Amino acid sequence: MAPLTPDVIARRPWLDKLDPAVPPSINYPWFPAHELLRIAANVEPEKSAIYFYGTEINFWDLQLLVIRMANALIAHGIKKGDRIGLMMPNCPQFVITFWAILHAGAIVVNLNPMYTAADLIHIAKKTELNGIVTFDGVLPTLKQMLKEIDIPFVMVTRVTDFIDGTPRSTREDLALEPGWHHFSEVLDASTNVTPPQLPIEHSDPAVIQFTTGTTGTPKGATLTHRNVVVASYSVNEWAGSILNLIPVPRRTVFCVLPYSHVYGEVCCMCYGIISRSTQILLPRFDPDEVMETLAKFKEITYFPAVPTMISAVLNHPRAPELDLGKKFGVFNSGAAPCPPELLKKARDMNIFVAEGWGMSETTSLGITNPYIGLKKDGSIGIPYPDADLKIVDINTGEELPPYERGEIVIRSPLVMKGYWNDPEETAKVLKDGWLYTGDIAYRDEDGYIFIVDRSKDIIISGGYNIYPRDIDETLIKHPAVKDVITVGIPDEYRGEIVKSFVQLVEGASVTEEELIAFCREHLAAYKVPRSIEFRPQLPRTGVGKALRRKLRDEEIAKLKK
Repeated sequence: MAPLTPDVIARRPWLDKLDPAVPPSINYPWFPAHELLRIAANVEPEKSAIYFYGTEINFWDLQLLVIRMANALIAHGIKKGDRIGLMMPNCPQFVITFWAILHAGAIVVNLNPMYTAADLIHIAKKTELNGIVTFDGVLPTLKQMLKEIDIPFVMVTRVTDFIDGTPRSTREDLALEPGWHHFSEVLDASTNVTPPQLPIEHSDPAVIQFTTGTTGTPKGATLTHRNVVVASYSVNEWAGSILNLIPVPRRTVFCVLPYSHVYGEVCCMCYGIISRSTQILLPRFDPDEVMETLAKFKEITYFPAVPTMISAVLNHPRAPELDLGKKFGVFNSGAAPCPPELLKKARDMNIFVAEGWGMSETTSLGITNPYIGLKKDGSIGIPYPDADLKIVDINTGEELPPYERGEIVIRSPLVMKGYWNDPEETAKVLKDGWLYTGDIAYRDEDGYIFIVDRSKDIIISGGYNIYPRDIDETLIKHPAVKDVITVGIPDEYRGEIVKSFVQLVEGASVTEEELIAFCREHLAAYKVPRSIEFRPQLPRTGVGKALRRKLRDEEIAKLKK
């Protein structure tokens, strides 16, 4: 724990704005991340750790399942440092496998179930995947990927296999290829409940989370066991000002954020473990199913979400009957800017809600508004404990005074080890222990941070990060397309929606519907443009750089009319 010397206090002017129960510095334990589960299982063995469509698994049984699966992975040749892709929606199998991979000394590579075969091939090559654990819903994509790349270990489940009363799938049901493994069969065959005693260091990689950088090339943020432990304790302490007042038997966390991304892993799964809360799992966000599930519980103590989810819940026809202010402990908003009117609506309903900021490179955390303390309209809040933050001039790198706009740079035990197998990109963002985020902001005299722009052109839609170049490079492959520029258009529900502007080849003819259908064939669903506008010419600089902001500003002007 860093001492709070006068110079440390001086460079962290926000410390007196922390909620009362949040310490300015935390004494994080120096152990591997999977110890979090062992502790929870020993102190609350009978508490329900997972609730999945009526089926519950307590902490003790979850720990035993994890150990059995870890030993099974080792028996099947998985070694310390191996990279294992985890491509599943939220379900008990994801939770079991995540912690089992860490127990086995291997590294979780998060894979969005919406990835295309091309996405998977890139990541598999970059990380040299040694295995993949997945579910039947993505088998066509997986088989397409495996035509071009060999993965030594493949294990498949069906999401419903861990719902009591539902028939369990078989190898034959899933039509598994020779040499592939069935999740339940592998688990059944492993009866060893002695934890693997592997020498795992706190600096060893635990998770690789792929993110899109300024070039549009996905990069794997390498998060260590230390990063995961620090993030788990940090989110627990930050939310603890309210949630630690709630007795452990009543604690729940609503888990519809995808566990295939570090935001869901940290703020739902890891928080659920460290706080001994029941993880109420849903594999997808369907507003009606969400409301039906919420109705089954007297209270939901923690609900991390993205603005799209918050909007859908608060504006749902069933919201008044569920008395959400009484039901929710804390509603957390992240991954995309939350409209001020939505935050106000939550507070008008007597819901504790706060907006925050984080990156894959900061283990999903970084800056958040206090839950019960001072909040400022338009601000993303103040840094987490043990973080130093500066706003620097993007040209000189010199620190700027309050209210001057520059790049956010942050130094924290939450910051990644680097990008996997990418020293050049790592060197661009990690300098002398500081992470250069690419986000443009200013701070006020209290240390509250206000985002004013993004140096990256990422479109954030429904919590997903979308790089417009991906869509541009897909559409330009269509024989009728001469030029294309994709932008994000502000949207009340999703934050932003994807719109592409297209210039056709002279004499060519194609409809908007045809181009959108073309995108669906080659892009993950969340990247497909919602609309396409045809133009005779697209705005570019003299050297050919796309003037995305010009197009976006035109669309914003239309919305204001």
